[in-house]
Amino acid sequence: MASMRIAAVGKALPPNYYGQEELLAAFRQLWTGRVRNLDRLERLHRNVLVGGRHLALPLEEYQDLETWGDSNDAWIRVAQDVGEAAIVQALERAGLDRQEVDAFFFVTVTGVATPSIDARLMNRLGLPARIKRVPIFGLGCVAGAAGIARAADYVKAYPDQVALLLSVELCSLTLQRKDLSIPNLISSGLFGDGAAAVVVVGSERQASGPRIVASRSIFYPDTEQVMGWEISEKGFQVVLSAEVPEMVSGHLRQDVERFLADHGHRRDEITSWVAHPGGPRVLEAMAETLELENGELDVTWRSLAEVGNLSSTSVLLVLEETLREHRPAPGSLGMLLAMGPAFCSELVLLEW
Repeated sequence: MASMRIAAVGKALPPNYYGQEELLAAFRQLWTGRVRNLDRLERLHRNVLVGGRHLALPLEEYQDLETWGDSNDAWIRVAQDVGEAAIVQALERAGLDRQEVDAFFFVTVTGVATPSIDARLMNRLGLPARIKRVPIFGLGCVAGAAGIARAADYVKAYPDQVALLLSVELCSLTLQRKDLSIPNLISSGLFGDGAAAVVVVGSERQASGPRIVASRSIFYPDTEQVMGWEISEKGFQVVLSAEVPEMVSGHLRQDVERFLADHGHRRDEITSWVAHPGGPRVLEAMAETLELENGELDVTWRSLAEVGNLSSTSVLLVLEETLREHRPAPGSLGMLLAMGPAFCSELVLLEW
């Protein structure tokens, strides 16, 4: 039996942390005279249940970002800083040398660069020139789970090798200051910044983390307008439909149950859930449809409250805390899952 394992997870958050009240005050100042009802803005921010967020830049520097090019230049610079820190921590926790990395998967949806961030980090970290690099753009919130699945596919084919996954999302650098739509106002209170790195190893390598039993990707046809970006000369403008919780309620349970049944398991055998914190309504829909009523999503809720939604990075932060502070019993089954634009789901079955 193939035994791909998660060897370690590292994380890095920018040092600029602001409580939600301080951020709300900044948005009030930005949109005074333009948003008709500022109390509505406050309600929207309070309803996302986020207590504070890390930002790529100090708050006062955002006013200097006049163009998308300015924001993207900042994204490239900060992405390298937090990406490097997350990778260093992950490799140290895995007990691996940088020269042992064979494949490097990089996921993001908040900035663009060519050469990509993984290439730039090859130079900064002195990674071996033979590494197979796979930069992936556009999967959005689902990319953390999908990245683990693709890294597992790689080491299944090469059981003596090490795959590295890096997720960097700097959502604050995508803010559209002239967009007064409800989706943008909600996003301004929900999304934060950070990075996470995961080391995945093949069966011929030793690791104490969970075994990746199987994964499944599910694509829902004709759902492009549920979530994503409209990209123009102004940068990234959020597409965030009220249908997202409905997608969870309408699809997730049957997808999870079919996936598990195909591997000889039932939903009630899953004792731990590592889920992407999409937002309160999404998590409530997830808890209801999967009948998670005994604190199974506590780590996910806490991540949302402490740092907000970090798109693809978030589920990896939940995984990092689970590994570090709430490791399930050996031999127990867990599910790592996320949903994202297209609309789609990614499910990863774990054995701890």
